[in-house]
Amino acid sequence: MLNIIKAIVLGIVEGITEFLPISSTGHLYLADAFIKLQESTAFINMFMVVIQLGAIMSVVVLYFHKLNPFSPKKNSLEKRTTWQLWGKVVIAIIPSMIVGPLINDFMDAHLTTWPVIATTLILYGILFIWIENYNKHREPKEKDLNQMSLKLAFGIGLFQLLSLIPGTSRSGATILGGMVIGASRFVATEFSFFMAIPTMFGASLLKMYSFFHHGNVLSSSQLIVLLVGVVVSFVVAYLSIKFLLNYIKHNDFKAFGWYRIIIGIVVIAYFGGRTFL
Repeated sequence: MLNIIKAIVLGIVEGITEFLPISSTGHLYLADAFIKLQESTAFINMFMVVIQLGAIMSVVVLYFHKLNPFSPKKNSLEKRTTWQLWGKVVIAIIPSMIVGPLINDFMDAHLTTWPVIATTLILYGILFIWIENYNKHREPKEKDLNQMSLKLAFGIGLFQLLSLIPGTSRSGATILGGMVIGASRFVATEFSFFMAIPTMFGASLLKMYSFFHHGNVLSSSQLIVLLVGVVVSFVVAYLSIKFLLNYIKHNDFKAFGWYRIIIGIVVIAYFGGRTFL
């Protein structure tokens, strides 16, 4: 029962942070330090990734009509535009599909550490503030997601590779990257959501394969804990996405940049303090 309560809390953290550009990994790492699941390290590593499936399903539900090329409510032009959008998503995820599986185990073993997470939290926080100030008087080239070029989509996909480093934030890297290479704040954000669907499904399948491939077995109690985390993250992410879309209509990302810097300092203070005590 205690693990289920902890899974609820971690699901809430995941749901809030998955699509906000503040790093779900960094927040889950910090949350786990206080409410650590009483499970094996292998299960915890798998749990932290697979609960993202709930968050991804919230994108599918929210954008089901827009992303459905078979919708009877769409005319032929709209269906063709939807297929083109999916084509851009596929182009964008190619880099991470190639590189991700090659370095997955290395990242888990060597880079999922508090110094790395704290550094990336702070670094990308500074970059968000700098980019927003830089773009203040620049007009974005791409203001319509349907008109986005394949070149821009692939460029955003290259930026997604940065998110393989824990603490970077997948949404943070792709939104920031999209803005750097010419997408508007809204276009970069929505495209980041759509890229998350195949990316996180793939990451979850890879993590589950790694879990079972190394001889681990999922007990009935662990399955319940995992399902609770997935369901909670779905509900909270649904609300989080709606908040973010409304927020960026009237605000920039500088507040998230400052927030990242503060959380990075908290990570350093907490884990660094424990290291030297």
